[in-house]
Amino acid sequence: ECTGAAAAATVSTQCLFTVLISPRGDAGEAKNLGPVSGPNRLKDLCTFCTISLDQEEVFRTKVFDKSITPFYGEDFFFEIPRPFQFLSFYVYAKGVFQRDLPVGKVSIRKDDLCKYSGKDDWFNLQPVDPNTEVQGKVHLEMRLNEVITDNGSTGQHLLVKIIECKELPLISGQNCDPYATVSLVGPARSDQKKTKVKKKTSNPYFEETFFFERSVRLLRLGFCRVDLWNNENLAQDVFLGETRVPVKILRSDHIHKAWYLLQPKGTGSKSKSDDLGQLRLKLTYIEDTVLPSACYTPLCNLLLKSPDVKPISASAAHILGDIFRERYEAVLPMVRLLLYHNRFVPFVSAVAALELDNTQEANTIFRGNSLATRCIDDMMKIVGKSYLAVTLKPVIDEICESNKTCEIDPIKLKEGDNVEVNKENLQVYVQKVFSSITQSSSNCPPLMCDVFRSLRHLACKRFQGDPHVQYSAVSSFVFLRFFAVAVLSPHSFQLRSHHPDPEIARTLTLISKTIQTLGSWGSLSKKLSSFKESYMYDFYKSFQEEKCIEKVKKFLDEISSNVSKESSRQEDAVVLKEGEVQKRTQGKKNFSKRNFKKRWLRLTNRELSYHKRKGKEALCTISVKNIQAVEKLDESAFNRKNMFQVVLSEKPLYVQAGNCVEASEWLEILGQVSRCNEGRLTTYHPSNYATGAWQCCKNQSSNAPGCKPCTITMLANLQLDIDCDREAERIFSLLSSNESKLQNMEDACASMAVYQGPQREQEEYSKFTIQEPKETFRTLKQLRNIMEELRTQHNSRNTSTAQYGSIDNPIVGKTS
Repeated sequence: ECTGAAAAATVSTQCLFTVLISPRGDAGEAKNLGPVSGPNRLKDLCTFCTISLDQEEVFRTKVFDKSITPFYGEDFFFEIPRPFQFLSFYVYAKGVFQRDLPVGKVSIRKDDLCKYSGKDDWFNLQPVDPNTEVQGKVHLEMRLNEVITDNGSTGQHLLVKIIECKELPLISGQNCDPYATVSLVGPARSDQKKTKVKKKTSNPYFEETFFFERSVRLLRLGFCRVDLWNNENLAQDVFLGETRVPVKILRSDHIHKAWYLLQPKGTGSKSKSDDLGQLRLKLTYIEDTVLPSACYTPLCNLLLKSPDVKPISASAAHILGDIFRERYEAVLPMVRLLLYHNRFVPFVSAVAALELDNTQEANTIFRGNSLATRCIDDMMKIVGKSYLAVTLKPVIDEICESNKTCEIDPIKLKEGDNVEVNKENLQVYVQKVFSSITQSSSNCPPLMCDVFRSLRHLACKRFQGDPHVQYSAVSSFVFLRFFAVAVLSPHSFQLRSHHPDPEIARTLTLISKTIQTLGSWGSLSKKLSSFKESYMYDFYKSFQEEKCIEKVKKFLDEISSNVSKESSRQEDAVVLKEGEVQKRTQGKKNFSKRNFKKRWLRLTNRELSYHKRKGKEALCTISVKNIQAVEKLDESAFNRKNMFQVVLSEKPLYVQAGNCVEASEWLEILGQVSRCNEGRLTTYHPSNYATGAWQCCKNQSSNAPGCKPCTITMLANLQLDIDCDREAERIFSLLSSNESKLQNMEDACASMAVYQGPQREQEEYSKFTIQEPKETFRTLKQLRNIMEELRTQHNSRNTSTAQYGSIDNPIVGKTS
């Protein structure tokens, strides 16, 4: 999520970014990787891929074994918390006794991301040249003053003031020691001057002024070049970026003051990119400008009254699903809005009833990709995230880490495999997964139970003579579309951090297939004779069918009955986030690296703890009820980026995240879990207490109240982290890009309302579900009017964007 400048304080620009490197989309592979510097050949080295915002690494893949055509097969979904210029993908060869060697990179400008969004492309790897690895911006003030020289001729003084820089890159994970050089380059000589070095900061204040004297003609032909460097003391200084300002743009006695983006050096290496290979990527990039909440009220109200519209097909929410029948992701923002406002169950019940009215056979209910199934799929992924973690994560971790062979297909057996041992391994895993699921009814979220209860009632009402339909209506979702899919792809449901290797993936496929079948036994009484593969027939015979059916039916009854269920034990602790961080040791000197130690930070819905390493016992445990505030920490406090503080009654806990995305996610989830604490503070100190005073406000009392208001954490359920304004803007954007479909549906309604004869099978009619043309037409008109008003609001705010040259809209300095 990226919040940028806007015409008013209530308007923000938000970016949602997805990098999909996934085997499902046949993406995320490299081919024909070329040589790297050094004596090692690439085919003898292992490779991995990293994702960076400018020069800040935010993700990396697993290391792929020796190959010049690695298939990384990983997907990443993240929100961008800061402005950026480039999204870059680096391929590295893993060093054994030396540093990792860069093979090549793919860099895409932010402005070009829309061109590649939703596409699956091969990109040529470009060389990694230190002179092109730049990030940040510089604030300059320039002025020309006419002077009379000693010989009486007229000349000019060029005054150049380096004010400050922002967002310079980290060097080896730490803040840099930057300085600037200022050069006047022209037809005659080139003068260069240098600022002082600023220690350990990515946002240095220089406030240094330099003078250059030339004749008027020579000065006008030159340009001013500002270079940023990192001081390396004994080693060669590192180039951070440059900007060039032509002197001819300046007017005498007029002050030119502006921000400039730092650019690469113009003299980078020119090696052929074809020699380095290619990287295959699938990117999805979404950027929305979110207006104030009041602007979306009419659209939200129209969508939220959808469950009450008769027939349901004439409602705004159903029309949205109808318009985007081919786009699965388009329904998600509508589902999130309905969930947030507790309107999901009545809507999906009405949509499911309409689908059942058009279903002729009981054994085919909810089998297709309908609006009802899409809505329920999205709901289960949102609401059931913690349920999956509690139910499946322990056994999935065991399967992935024990690495036992489970192949039972004779054709796929490897030399030396024992099929009986493999079958036993698989049976143990299946029993563990099956037991975890069928014993998990007390943890099933109430909202999911409400939906399942409604589906069961509707199915029984539609097919009154079928005793199994009450179970198949529920099992088709909870087994087939929820648990089985999560077992098959644990990374997609945040159950694992990476996609499993091929052998583990095969094991998970067999378990998923078995779970689907066992789940269907309780609903359709499926018999062994119907299985196609003989090896699966033999495997299923090892299960006691009647006992499995009994367990499945009992589980389905418990999650879809009218009886309010209560957990027989205390609610399980749900892991909300965990990862490696740098934790500040309390009571030490400010700037020593030794006072920051690597720790594994772990947050559940009950407590925050840190450990020496993952899986080790907690070194310290903090109840989430004791958290008084969670806020960013100024970089100047410890000269470190991406720091935040967990404010407690005694001393704050200072933590440095690995990158800006991680820091943003920790702040968000910690803020949500502690939002309702009784002891929440209203103010905080954005810096630390050192040398007898708070560094932010200079108050000498260590117990002084904060000097800055705490961030207001918006109301949101931890499992329903929903921004309604953003979801409404997404819906508006989707509708705006498909106005022709809205018009076609409107025309079809008008035609059907006027024509009273037999219904004609026209193409326009078959694309939409129109039961009541007049009611549907009325809703469409309301939608069009709301869209027109929102479009007007956007246009009025787009007319006053940030001034070119401001900190939010810096000038792109020329590199030649």
